[in-house]
Amino acid sequence: MYLVGAGPGDPELITVAGLAALRQADVVVYDRLAPSALLREAKPGALLIDAGKAAGAHTLSQEAINALLVEHARAGRTVVRLKGGDPFLFGRGGEEALALRRAGVPFRVVPGVSSAIAAPACAGIPVTHRGVAGSVLIATGHEAAEGPGASFDWAALARAADTLVFLMGVERLPAITERLLAAGRPADQPAALIRWGSTPEQEVLTATLGTIAARARERGIRPPAALVVGEVVRLREELAWLEELPLFGARVLVTRAREQASGLVARLRALGAVPLEFPAIACEPLDDLAPLDAALVTLAEQDWVVFTSQNGVTAAWERLTALGRDARAFATAKVCAIGPATAAALAARGIRADLVPETFTTAGVLAALRAADVAGRRVLLLRADIAPPELAEGLRAAGALVTSVAAYRTRDATHNQQELARLLAEGVDIVTFTSSSTVMRLVEALDGEIARLGGALVAVIGPVTAAAARAAGLRVDVEAREHTIDGLVAALVETWPGRAGARAATGPHAG
Repeated sequence: MYLVGAGPGDPELITVAGLAALRQADVVVYDRLAPSALLREAKPGALLIDAGKAAGAHTLSQEAINALLVEHARAGRTVVRLKGGDPFLFGRGGEEALALRRAGVPFRVVPGVSSAIAAPACAGIPVTHRGVAGSVLIATGHEAAEGPGASFDWAALARAADTLVFLMGVERLPAITERLLAAGRPADQPAALIRWGSTPEQEVLTATLGTIAARARERGIRPPAALVVGEVVRLREELAWLEELPLFGARVLVTRAREQASGLVARLRALGAVPLEFPAIACEPLDDLAPLDAALVTLAEQDWVVFTSQNGVTAAWERLTALGRDARAFATAKVCAIGPATAAALAARGIRADLVPETFTTAGVLAALRAADVAGRRVLLLRADIAPPELAEGLRAAGALVTSVAAYRTRDATHNQQELARLLAEGVDIVTFTSSSTVMRLVEALDGEIARLGGALVAVIGPVTAAAARAAGLRVDVEAREHTIDGLVAALVETWPGRAGARAATGPHAG
């Protein structure tokens, strides 16, 4: 049984120990503020239980959560209680630990990065700073209630530390500021309210202690948010960094197959974007593996073996392994990879590509192989089941003896149209396409109603994908000069106008 702190909101800020526990869990009981991206780290088949709580809306009572943890742990399952921030800092983790102890259930606490420290840090506010603040106090905003529930000694609290941080205090912000002012905290002292700290949705409001409640009401700031009071807030003017990331706040729809999306998602997140995963296609093993197996047995007899995607490399190696073979099966055959990502996938398996075209397209592969003089040469082309015939036909026209074999199949993964509708309703700034098939499948998921993409920028990885997008009636706004994921991301950085002007600067994408 593990009580795991999920961190402040950025899924990459979970600890190594917390991630390891999550990946081995049979049951994950998670809170509302635990990043949803972390749930995808759970192993297949793990039971995911929503125990989220918001003000006035509890999925499960605390007593029910305690009983649930005990029940699953006693049944011999590995249980992770995934809590936002740190489990023992205003997270009621202590209560859950006591319930486990009293039930005789062994447990381990995996501390997490608290938003009390991380949210200010990501807003450019160090909670301590030499010569400015040598102490910090962390309090819960729930204690700002009047009457019997007001357990704070506000006079002592207001003097207790240079920096005050209140969590869960948005709804009681007027009461918190009134009590601090009444206790002698200066009205002109800087204050900041940080919503969704550490994430691309981060929103920061700075004011003074005397004005921040009114400013927050005018701005309409809602939970979750952390309040910081103290002179350190002035440092934000020089130290703010998260909002300066080049894609900060951009909501980017990623249509790539889930097996390939992680690299693009990681790059987008590192640049401050909000990746919205809606894989338009899925890559799966073939129903009939006999033709692929028969082709792989002939590897040593081929002059060239051509891979047109990372998926083809993965699928071929799975079958080679099943056939009891390894990289030695290629013998003297030369290998062509359509681009650097495919070449890297080969290199990871001990094969260095002999040829990587300068242009990472079907036309580029064909031109490069023609230049290598494939006339009379035996060429094995490993491709997707729905790959167009141009490459194989072009090689045959150049005199090559071509065996074209599907290494994997692509499946329509657009069945969850409700999820797509939800993402579009919440707002999408950029739609990315990395292949013609992702264009086709997303348009199908939209039932052909491409106007539903609204003012979102359409970004494509290369000319073939751009042609498919235009044929579908979309206006292409961004096309990568280098036809790779890195090239696509670089093109987005060059083009993205920033969150404030994005939707206003673009129009509907019906062509």
